Amino acid sequence: MSQIGIHGVIQARPNVYRHMRPSPLLHHPLLSESLGFECHVKHENHNPTGAFKIRGGLNFMAGFAEAQPGRGIISATRGNHGQSLAMASRLYGVSCTIVVPMGNNPEKNNAIRSHGAHLIEFGKDFDEARIHATQLQHEQGFYYVSPGNEVPLIHGVGTYALEIFEVLPNVDGIIVPLGGGSGVCGVLAVAQAINPKVEVYAVQAENAPCIYLSWKMGEMVETATSVTFADGLATRVPFELPFEYLKNRVTEIVLVSEEEIRRAVLAMWQCTHNLPEGAGAASLAAAFKLQHRLTGKKVVLVLSGGNVDVGTLRWVLNPI
Repeated sequence: MSQIGIHGVIQARPNVYRHMRPSPLLHHPLLSESLGFECHVKHENHNPTGAFKIRGGLNFMAGFAEAQPGRGIISATRGNHGQSLAMASRLYGVSCTIVVPMGNNPEKNNAIRSHGAHLIEFGKDFDEARIHATQLQHEQGFYYVSPGNEVPLIHGVGTYALEIFEVLPNVDGIIVPLGGGSGVCGVLAVAQAINPKVEVYAVQAENAPCIYLSWKMGEMVETATSVTFADGLATRVPFELPFEYLKNRVTEIVLVSEEEIRRAVLAMWQCTHNLPEGAGAASLAAAFKLQHRLTGKKVVLVLSGGNVDVGTLRWVLNPI
């Protein structure tokens, strides 16, 4: 797994910053008061697509467009990864097809289409959509971009971790939502190179715990379902590359319930006036569970995305 590392993250920066700026890292006193430690939020919801994934898409596409001119790509997503590839493909003139599960976030679907990508709806969940995308890859000659097993994606999203250390070099801990694993691996690659003492916590939904179970068992474990309103965390099958990288490096993987995530969405809005999607609020949900361990420390919560749809927001505000 030596192919993942800080040098790749550093090399990704020109590809990322050609099209976006560093995201804010802000100290929020109300959150700090509620949690009992110095809380900073990395606002990846301020990025062009409203999520951290755009960094990976920009880095991947910069290399792909040069290496395989004229070839199209295909991938599967619950939304943010698809938006990332769709935007990056448009910028580099690459044909892009994205597969999403039936009933996917309609606003994320529309955002993907707005960048000119061809959208296909297939399957009951992300993993069925992923399998369909790999089948279409062979049938139509696309390059399949794995949401988790592409090193350039990991190095691209790792640029936000470098930004954290530049603004807050004495950070003690970082809490990162965990879906496919690219974000956690990017943070780990940077933290281990700059300060291995920094604790990196990953967060999964209780209803989609495949990587947590795999981490506990020491081998990849699939789950039968992944039904969570935090669609960025909704995976049933771990990706091999990120799992192998994070399994002996992450400090801990924390599970959070649907109600804990829902309350964290509201708390983030009340304390910062930023509206996270479910996955984006998972870091705060975990922070409340870890607060006694983190007392007196400087901790960064990664708000990984803010693409919550109106229907989900209504439920968050009135879950009855």
